[in-house]
Amino acid sequence: MPRFSSPEQKHSFMLETPISRLVPKMAMPSIAGMIVSSAYNLADTLFVSRLGTSATSAVGVNGSIDLLIMMAGSLLAAGAASFTSRLLGARRDQYAREVLSTCYFLALALGLFVLTFGFLFRDRLLYFLGANDEILPYSQQYCRYILLAAPFMATSFVLNQCLRSEGSATYSMIGMVSGAILNIGLDPLFIFYFGWGVAGASAATAISKLVSWIILMTPYWRKRTLLTIRLSQFRIRAGDVREVCAMGSASFFRSGLGTLAGILLNRIAVTYGTSALAAISVSNRITMFMTSACLGFGQGFQPVAGFSWGAQRYDRVREGFRFSAWAAVIGVSVIGGLVALFARPILLLFTRSDEQMLRLGIFSLRMQCLAMPFHAYAIIVNMLCAGIGRALPALLLGTARQGVCFLPILPLMIRFFGVWGVASVQGAADILTLVLAVPIAVRVMRDIEKRERKSAAALPSAF
Repeated sequence: MPRFSSPEQKHSFMLETPISRLVPKMAMPSIAGMIVSSAYNLADTLFVSRLGTSATSAVGVNGSIDLLIMMAGSLLAAGAASFTSRLLGARRDQYAREVLSTCYFLALALGLFVLTFGFLFRDRLLYFLGANDEILPYSQQYCRYILLAAPFMATSFVLNQCLRSEGSATYSMIGMVSGAILNIGLDPLFIFYFGWGVAGASAATAISKLVSWIILMTPYWRKRTLLTIRLSQFRIRAGDVREVCAMGSASFFRSGLGTLAGILLNRIAVTYGTSALAAISVSNRITMFMTSACLGFGQGFQPVAGFSWGAQRYDRVREGFRFSAWAAVIGVSVIGGLVALFARPILLLFTRSDEQMLRLGIFSLRMQCLAMPFHAYAIIVNMLCAGIGRALPALLLGTARQGVCFLPILPLMIRFFGVWGVASVQGAADILTLVLAVPIAVRVMRDIEKRERKSAAALPSAF
């Protein structure tokens, strides 16, 4: 991403660069950041797997705590990103600064609430998330440091999203990548050299999250951004709250339903044994790399859509969606095919002695790879709706994967296929999201084309 010396240069970059160059420029830092960031959890799982299947299962259980923290920041992060990108496109920069500052400090408060609640009800929370007596001691060790990092994690979501919304995706990528690399380096040091076990993985992740937060805050401290974060800019206005909540609700409910789905899968899988829980946890974390790539590409497209919409450049919104949809589907199809082909060698990195974990993990991984192109298309449609301020369809698509299309089929998959149904339910739900994504995309694109024709017809009267 280029550096800009003035707001006018950034506006010119966002509205005049060809879509086929702009979206990749915006998306590549996001993709890199998201992929490397997903290495946080996978690195923990990989190193902790050396401690046994129960320790691996504990990391899966505590993954739901990460999702709870994500819930605390996702509502404000996604809502602020959509709102500020449109405000910047309309050249209302000061208003955008106030929206960001308000959302940042509210996210900080929510992170502190998660920290307090987590420590007060730790054991009850872990049992609820799917731990049993065998897994609980490992889960207790892991959650301690993760909860301490909750305020930094919640505010980092807002920083990440809003850096992208103003076209500063590189800063976001640096923060995420640096933290992930540090996490991977600290994991073996803390787990094996210092002998901290599962607690070492948790401490490594918490320290890495803190470092990421510091890096993400640096451009704001050094005044290298269009937006600023100041307590003096904190404004709670009813209209802003409605807009942020409306646009952030899709991300919030997606996180919430993701948390619920994760808890349900953990609680159901553990009834089939610790190996089943470990297999589903590992396969989900591997496929998170592909999901992260899709989300990163979508997050690169979203500010392009929002900026263009705010500037009434409907032609760029339409062109950007079509380009992004094709690129995401083709790209993830290739990657998913390779992962499915080498599923067994990949799973062997996590276990060599647990045959049940290996069989279930390979099956679950391949099912999700098969469904990934459908999921990629739904993500781009979701980002289009979020970018242009279509709250209801964004909410519907945001809740589809692990809500509308997941929860109804979960009991049926379990009844007819048992543990194999648990292992394949996420892939089946991803395929079903296409039923919602296609009609929404058609309707939104028709409206965009209608606005584009009206805008074109009004041009002669301006001269």
